Amino acid sequence: MSLTLLVGGARSGKSTLAVEIGRRFEKNHDDATVTFIATAPRSDDDMDRRIDQHQAERPSNWATVEEQIDLANAIGRSAPGLVIVDCLTLWTSNLMWADLDEVAVHERTTSTVRATVDHPGDVVVVTNEVGLGIVPDNEMARSYRDLHGQVNQQFVASADRSLYLVAGRATPLVDPWTLLDGLA
Repeated sequence: MSLTLLVGGARSGKSTLAVEIGRRFEKNHDDATVTFIATAPRSDDDMDRRIDQHQAERPSNWATVEEQIDLANAIGRSAPGLVIVDCLTLWTSNLMWADLDEVAVHERTTSTVRATVDHPGDVVVVTNEVGLGIVPDNEMARSYRDLHGQVNQQFVASADRSLYLVAGRATPLVDPWTLLDGLA
């Protein structure tokens, strides 16, 4: 049906907006089903607190699927209705920690985008923009930044709409060539 991508920095309002989209979807559709796919692994006390806080912010009747690696399968198994994926940032990190190389991550991303576009309902995907800061001082961090930028680009290219969030406000992302008509 539709793919919406919400991208921005940490604490920019992406997850809050995704949950609000879910609430409004549920309110405006009879027998609405909302599935929340969480990609964050429980890795330490801080992550446990963050995950618990996110869970408390969501309605308890939503189905929650915790999937760190096989996102395409999790989306494919989700009920029609609305699926919220939070987030590609951690998913990309999980793939790297699983020792997938750049080609394997690209293939996973392609199959996940396909599963998202083929889903019989609406899908909202949350992701961070990690490339706005300084150049990381180590190879692994630079590889992650570059790889995650490619993952984001693959999703945006297939999205029906993409929003860039800053401080809880959004601006639409558009193909730059629609703004550069006649320049090239």
